[in-house]
Amino acid sequence: MKTTEEHIKTILSVIPESPGCYQYFDEKGTIIYVGKAKNLKRRVSSYFNKEHDSNKTRVLVKQIRDIKYFVVDTEEDALLLENNLIKQYRPRYNVLLKDDKTYPSIVVKNEYFPRVFQTRNIVRDGSRYYGPYSSVYTAKVMLQMLKDLYPLRTCKYPLTPESIQEGRYKVCLEYHIKRCKGPCEGLQTAEEYQQNISEIKEILRGNISQISKHLYEEMQKLASELRFEEAQKIKEKYDVIENYRSKSTVVTPMLHNIDVFSLAENENSAYINYMHIGNGAIVQAYTFEYKKRLEESKEELLSLGIIEMRNRFKSTAREIIVPFPLDIKLENVVITIPQRGDKKKLVELSEMNVKQYKVDKLKQAEKLNPEQRSTRLLKEIQDTLHLPKLPAHIECFDNSNIQGSDAVAACVVFKMAKPSKKDYRKYNIKTVVGPDDYASMKEVVRRRYQRATEEESPLPDLIITDGGKGQMEVVREVIQDELHLDIPIAGLAKDGKHRTSELLFGFPPETIGIPIQSFMFKFFTQIQDEVHRFAISFHRDKRSKSQTKSELDSIKGIGEKTKTLLLRRFKSVKRIREANFDELKEVIGEAKTKALLNGLNKI
Repeated sequence: MKTTEEHIKTILSVIPESPGCYQYFDEKGTIIYVGKAKNLKRRVSSYFNKEHDSNKTRVLVKQIRDIKYFVVDTEEDALLLENNLIKQYRPRYNVLLKDDKTYPSIVVKNEYFPRVFQTRNIVRDGSRYYGPYSSVYTAKVMLQMLKDLYPLRTCKYPLTPESIQEGRYKVCLEYHIKRCKGPCEGLQTAEEYQQNISEIKEILRGNISQISKHLYEEMQKLASELRFEEAQKIKEKYDVIENYRSKSTVVTPMLHNIDVFSLAENENSAYINYMHIGNGAIVQAYTFEYKKRLEESKEELLSLGIIEMRNRFKSTAREIIVPFPLDIKLENVVITIPQRGDKKKLVELSEMNVKQYKVDKLKQAEKLNPEQRSTRLLKEIQDTLHLPKLPAHIECFDNSNIQGSDAVAACVVFKMAKPSKKDYRKYNIKTVVGPDDYASMKEVVRRRYQRATEEESPLPDLIITDGGKGQMEVVREVIQDELHLDIPIAGLAKDGKHRTSELLFGFPPETIGIPIQSFMFKFFTQIQDEVHRFAISFHRDKRSKSQTKSELDSIKGIGEKTKTLLLRRFKSVKRIREANFDELKEVIGEAKTKALLNGLNKI
C-alpha cells in the first residue's frame, strides 16, 4: 500500500501544465483548501518542493493527504470555479466570505401590464431582473423614484385583454389616490403603460441621462404649444430624475459600464469595495469582508473579490478599474490602473469607502469586545518601538516639589492599557536635599525595582519617565548599570505650554514620530497626565499637612477632629488666631478653646 508521500508524488507526476483548480483533502477526506492556477503542475508542486516562510502554509501542507484537480479552458474559468468551490465547501484554510446572503433585485414581470417590485427570488419566466442591489434601502429608493415618476399597478390580478373587456376587475384605492391609472378597467391603454415600462427599464439599466434628456425635450415641446398643464406634469417627473442624478453622479457622464474595485486590509481581514458606474453615476456600490486564513497577497484577495462581485451582481462591464496591478485575465475585459483624471477619482472614492468600512468594522468589534482595542493599541506600541513583547504592564514616574520643599515622587501603573490604581505608589524623597529632580528619580526607581527584585514581583514591560533625555539616562543608569535589569525605557517630553509634545526612545534617545491625533499619542498623553495628577495631589496633601502641623498639631488637647472643624470654619491658622473666644467656643466648645488659645500664645 502506498504511503501518503508516494501517493502525492504520483499525483504530482501526472498533473498537467494547464489552467485549473485544485483541492486538498485531509485524512478524513474533508476539503481543507481550494486554489486556482494558470499552470496546475507548477503551482501544486510548489507546495511540496520548497520550504514555506508562513507557518500557516506549513501546517496546511502537513495535513494534505489527497489532491484532486479540474482542468479548464481559460484562467477566467479557473477563477470562477475557485470562487464557486470556496462558497460551496467553505474550506478551513481558504479566505472566508463574511457576507454570502441573497441580495434584492427589482423585477419587471413578464405580464400584459407588467408589475415592478422588489424581490430576492429569481424566477425564469421571461421577466427582467435588475440589480442585485447592495441593500434593501437602495432598492427601495429606486422603487420610490419609479413610483413618483410613473403610476403603475400593484395588484396581482392576471390582467389580459379578455378579462379587462369582460369587466372582471374593479379599480382599487391606488386608482383613487392617483397612483394607478386603472388598466384593470381599461382606463389606461396597453400602449401608454408599455411606454412607461420602456422608460423604467432604461432607468434601471442606468441610462438615466437619456430619460432626463427625453423628458426635458418633451416638456419644452408642450410648453411651446401652450399645453402648460401637461408640461407641468412632465416637469415634475424631470425634477424627480434630476434630484436622483444630482445625488448619484460622481464623474463625467461619458464614463459608462465600468467596475471599480479597491482593497484595505489588516492582520486578519481584507475589505473590498465594489462600485459599478453607469453614465457617470454609481449604479451599484457594496463593501464586504474576507477573513484571511493563510498569508494571501492583496493581489490574490482582490482577484477573488472581483470574480465574486461580478458574478454576484451579474456585471457585464468591459472595463475594470483597480488601484494596483493584478495577474488575472478576463475575456473581453480591460483592467486599468488610472494615474490621473476622472478614473483616478473613482479609485480614490472607492478607496475612501473601503477605508471607512474598515474603520467602522473595527469600532463595532471594539464595542463588542473592549479588550480588542487595548490589545490593538499595545500591539501598535510594540511595533512602533520594536519591543520584544507586548507592553501589557507599563509604569510611569514623576517628581513634584516646590523649591525643594516636601519633595515627593509618584508611580502610576497601566495594565492592558487601563489604569491599575491599586498598584499606584507614592514616595517621599529621603536621600536628596534640595530641588534635584535627577537624583530624586534615581532614588525612587532604585527603591521600587530593588524591592521588586528582592520580592520577585512582576516587572514592567515598559518604563516611562515624565521628562526628556536627562530623566531617561538616570533611569537607565539604575535599571541597567546598577540593577542589571533588561526593561525598555521611554521618555515623554512636554512643550513650552506643558503639553505632551514627543515620545523619546532608545539610547541615545531619538524622537519617535507619532501623529498627534492617533490613539497611541492620546494614550501616552493620558499616562503623562495621570502620573502628573497623582504626584501633584500627593505633594499638595503633604504640603497642606506640613503647613498646619507646626501650629495646631503641637497643641495639647487639640486632636485631628478638632483641627478639621477649625480649618473647615476658619480656613487657615492665621484666621484662627484672629478669631475671638466666642467664635472659637461656638465651634469647639469652651474647654478646647481655652486649650487652643493657651497653646497658640505659647507658640
